[in-house]
Amino acid sequence: MCFSRYTSAERRFHPSYAYEDFFEGFRPQEDPQTREVAFRLTAGPLRELADLASREGNRHVPHFLVIDEINRANLAKIFGELYFLLEYRNRSVRLTYSGDDFALPSNLFVIGTMNTADRSIALVDAAMRRRFAFVELSPRIEPTRGLLRRWLAREERDAEPADLLDALNSRITDPDFQVGPSYLMKEGVYRDGGLERTWRTKILPLLEEHHYGEGVDVEGRYGLRSLRAAVGPSPQTAAPGLL
Repeated sequence: MCFSRYTSAERRFHPSYAYEDFFEGFRPQEDPQTREVAFRLTAGPLRELADLASREGNRHVPHFLVIDEINRANLAKIFGELYFLLEYRNRSVRLTYSGDDFALPSNLFVIGTMNTADRSIALVDAAMRRRFAFVELSPRIEPTRGLLRRWLAREERDAEPADLLDALNSRITDPDFQVGPSYLMKEGVYRDGGLERTWRTKILPLLEEHHYGEGVDVEGRYGLRSLRAAVGPSPQTAAPGLL
């Protein structure tokens, strides 16, 4: 899907996030002249983007609201009557605070990301699941699978990090805990000692938490030395003068 023109906004949900933060509610605001503070009806990011998408001249332009960590919040509390509108775009509801009749425009798309590895927040209620299409982004399947290898080739870098990541994930039996490529797609990884530092401070601690209380030798199973022994030297690191 490719758009020559679109508008996007991003928000991150958290346990304290509420309908008043997301859509509209009474928020304290200071009068710039009197310096007095009063509660005024204030639009949240979804209301602002929906109003923008509904304006004349914008109705054929896709507008995207990307919600990171969507399952970290109480979704019923945040969406309120908007649950209905997510399913019925051709209907309207009377809003709780303003009393306006409101409908979600058809050119507004809501994209939510969630981490199913966090068992405490992995579940999404059935009402929300019915209103979203779910797409898995996993190191096991495209487009995530092979992404690091393609990026390394484009950057003209050694493929060893991709080999190591594949070997690492082959040793992780729970697919929800397999490690994605983003850890190894940063410039700092490819400075002196960067790969070792990233493995030691980011990847291994993640797996230590996963195996907490199981008595697993995380370093022995997932450490770079063990993985390199299994993968073997890459053509570049094995070339004369590069050892």
